Amino acid sequence: MTETVESGSGNVFSDLGLPDAVERQLRVQLALRLNELLKAEGLTQAAAAKLLGIAQPHVSELKHYKLSRFSSERLLHYITLLNRDVEIFIRPRTISNGDSSGVGAVMV
Repeated sequence: MTETVESGSGNVFSDLGLPDAVERQLRVQLALRLNELLKAEGLTQAAAAKLLGIAQPHVSELKHYKLSRFSSERLLHYITLLNRDVEIFIRPRTISNGDSSGVGAVMV
């Protein structure tokens, strides 16, 4: 039996054919960073909820990457509430792996 391995695109949501794949990936990347910051601060879910101005169950959703209620903008705002600056850079797209789709990428 021969197994075939197919390379992914780098966006699992796109590979699964889900709608809004780029936005979904961005929200996961932001939530990952936000969760790292919350952990580094040693905040309980209750303390994080108070700081972020949300209910504790919403912090639990965030911690478990249930992100349907969180927009990218909202996640960025939460990061700033943790005394962090967020910078957005726009630059010419770098072409890698022979990809010539003409579409840029959003990364955290």
